[in-house]
Amino acid sequence: MSDRHLWLLPEPAAGAFVARLGGTDLLSGGERARCERALAPHGRLRHVAARLLARHALSDRSGHPVGSWRFRTAEDGRPEPDRPADSGLRFNLSHTDGLIACVITDGGRACGVDAEPSPAGADAVAHLPRHFAERERADLAAVADPEARAARVAAHWVLKEAYLKALGTGLRRPLSSFAFTGLSGPRIRLHDPERSVARWHFDLVRPTPHHVVAVATEESRPGGLSTVTLSG
Repeated sequence: MSDRHLWLLPEPAAGAFVARLGGTDLLSGGERARCERALAPHGRLRHVAARLLARHALSDRSGHPVGSWRFRTAEDGRPEPDRPADSGLRFNLSHTDGLIACVITDGGRACGVDAEPSPAGADAVAHLPRHFAERERADLAAVADPEARAARVAAHWVLKEAYLKALGTGLRRPLSSFAFTGLSGPRIRLHDPERSVARWHFDLVRPTPHHVVAVATEESRPGGLSTVTLSG
């Protein structure tokens, strides 16, 4: 049985999805204001779609009406469900060009998700690895094929982002202070001298040929991720 749930919304389907849920009517005034800060129209649509995707996913898991959700801002700046108060659910959002993602966990377990283009671009390949841990740089150096190395850079990056989002620290913590290994094996391993690594589980999902998504969840089990891709 799944203990963590990932919803994916391809950006070409975002317009129809937003229209089906009633546009911005479900959003609070503060949410609408934040969405309006996006400079480009497609950026505003992506922000609105992400907030509505969270409501859709939370309602699917809880049975509460999609219009009943209200959110508070946690101390680390992340939105958390405020009402209905009895849901026991937590969520995290990510969006990038072409894809919007939402992860849900129950029982108050921390979670984080990050979606990025893959393979990573030339600038990312050139500059990101210098901020990684030594064992991650060694992993990248062992990949001879340039495109495969660029894909591995993207995978390391989304894992780090998802984990830091789940912790609530964001990029305030140095990327070199923890590491991931086993990206091509049956289980991704975290090396973090500041945390109990046995509490965490990580999933890498490649939903399209051009994206990679990482999910970080607390107190989860292997093989417990369910994924739903919406078509609008």
